[in-house]
Amino acid sequence: MDPCDSGRLARGLEPLHAMTYFAPETEEHLTAAGLKPGRMSYFAGRSAPMGAVGAPVVAATFYNFNPDLVARHIPAAWTLVDPATLVAARFVAVDATLRRMLGDDVVASPEVAEAAGLARRAAEACACEGRPLAAAHAEVKWPDAPHLVLWHALSILREHRGDGHVALLLGAGLSGLEALVTATATGRAFLPEFAMASRGWSREQWDGAVAALRDRGVLDADGALTVEGAGLRKQIEHDTDRLGADPWAHLGAEAAARLGELGGTLVRALLTAACFPSSGVFAVTR
Repeated sequence: MDPCDSGRLARGLEPLHAMTYFAPETEEHLTAAGLKPGRMSYFAGRSAPMGAVGAPVVAATFYNFNPDLVARHIPAAWTLVDPATLVAARFVAVDATLRRMLGDDVVASPEVAEAAGLARRAAEACACEGRPLAAAHAEVKWPDAPHLVLWHALSILREHRGDGHVALLLGAGLSGLEALVTATATGRAFLPEFAMASRGWSREQWDGAVAALRDRGVLDADGALTVEGAGLRKQIEHDTDRLGADPWAHLGAEAAARLGELGGTLVRALLTAACFPSSGVFAVTR
């Protein structure tokens, strides 16, 4: 497969995983397990497959969040609930979310089972060297229900792609905050105000990153990407597709296209069910 094709496929299937972070069922079930309401569900839920790691590990692997924000929730979360319990609660939340938004008939359909089998084949082909989040998620025991297999497989693939993306950002000399600033400057990611609020950065910190990127010639005086900056982002995205292509190549072009077809139908149903906020703030959050 052409890496660009596999990248488009990965991005197209992203909502099947990312809906987890916006569905009320996630906080409902993770707080029922013992977490405090609010952002703790995101940080502890996503990092739970790594075990009871500290805030610096979560901040390092999630990359574009303010470490101070992470430290408000980790490691306190592990004093309330052990990671294994959260992993299980997350599957319960995904089950409830998909049943609400897709309906029991779709969840139990042959098409979902077929998509699950294809996605699992790709996920099991992920090479996780240098990819800590992907490796941790790949170690989680596979669920039995096909719709949960599908979600888990796409979670592994998503973290595999994201770990590679972080490595490229580091190679480009972009800090987590600078990566976030340049992503918003493309016009295809979060709005800056939402990015600051959701990632815990102050206006002062944001403006400092903008100034540093201007000094490097990545942003212009208006905060837009320069030709050099646009080229940098384009190269990073191209290389992210390249580094994330192997699992899809293992699946093969025909099977990958079939997964894209099956998954696309489910994504459209999720979007129709308003799985994301209507304010236009959703973007791929690698």
